[in-house]
Amino acid sequence: MLVRELHGRPSTAEEAEAIQDRLRPMLELDVPGPGAPRTVAGLDVSYAGDGGGAGTRLAAAVVVLDGTTLEVLEESVALGTAAFPYVPGLFAFRELPTLLDALRDLKTTPDLLVCDGFGVAHPRRFGLACHLGVLTGLPTVGVGKTAFIGAYEEPGARRGDASPLLDGGEVVGRVLRTRDGVKPVFVSVGHRVDLDTACRNVLALTPEYRLPETTRRADRLSRDALSSGGAG
Repeated sequence: MLVRELHGRPSTAEEAEAIQDRLRPMLELDVPGPGAPRTVAGLDVSYAGDGGGAGTRLAAAVVVLDGTTLEVLEESVALGTAAFPYVPGLFAFRELPTLLDALRDLKTTPDLLVCDGFGVAHPRRFGLACHLGVLTGLPTVGVGKTAFIGAYEEPGARRGDASPLLDGGEVVGRVLRTRDGVKPVFVSVGHRVDLDTACRNVLALTPEYRLPETTRRADRLSRDALSSGGAG
């Protein structure tokens, strides 16, 4: 699939922040997005060791699922190394080069991308989901396991209960319960999808478990690839 080349690899935190500032106006955040996507891709990255530092070995996986049956339609894995040191708010730059390699190898262009991370629920309102959305032009959602920024009230205990994730008085995401009595996930939009549609899609992707099937399967694929040292 097509991925646009809109910037090079930054060498400093200042360069990385400048890229985020330059690309952020390209976001489309008031678009309804796909309510019933035919294909949904999950993206995840696994790291060797503790994952710290630049140059750490990693595997990036993309798994495309049928939007209705959640059956796997296509898989792509790329091996690489972390391209940037760990800096809070700039985590996307560690993973992007290898993730983009995996995306480029896809024959399918998904209707929706679901990232293990954040979209506008980010200090600079430009997390990994935003970055991937701008580079691919696709509707993109971030689903985090824990909150990165913001404050919230605990949502109700039932599946589908939710509460706003707030940062400086701005709604930057939603705390969504995907299973009864289980910890919620943190949903934020990345590009070309609104928050209501993003949450409906996340619920559709969590018929049995807390995390979306997209995330679960991409995580498993990336871990397997990292342990075996293979890609394809």
